[in-house]
Amino acid sequence: MDEREDSVRRLEARAHGMLPGVAGICLFLLFFTMVNVYGALTGVYGSGFGKYGVLAICTLLAVGIFGLLRLQRWGWALVIAGCLLVSGGDLYFFSKTHVPFFLIRGAFEMVFFLYLVRTEVRDRLR
Repeated sequence: MDEREDSVRRLEARAHGMLPGVAGICLFLLFFTMVNVYGALTGVYGSGFGKYGVLAICTLLAVGIFGLLRLQRWGWALVIAGCLLVSGGDLYFFSKTHVPFFLIRGAFEMVFFLYLVRTEVRDRLR
């Protein structure tokens, strides 16, 4: 049974197709990045370190998203790092403000991270 599963995984990996979940995660994170860049440019995060920190993270995340859409390993690495970082930030904000929005968004981003670290996703990357 294990031999059959391994051969199926190898055949799927050779197909080099993108999984639908990866495309959905990229769309959500691209929207998330655009909203945060708009917020940073309009002064929601202040005018100092917070603004430039958000812009730096969003820039790296946007570059990673486009790399992941091309199924590049470096794009995958940037996106999973961004998912983990943003999820941790949202859970931190929830612990300070007790606003359920941050808990829900942080949970979604953690699910995205857990989906992206699966071997089926990694096997399709170049």
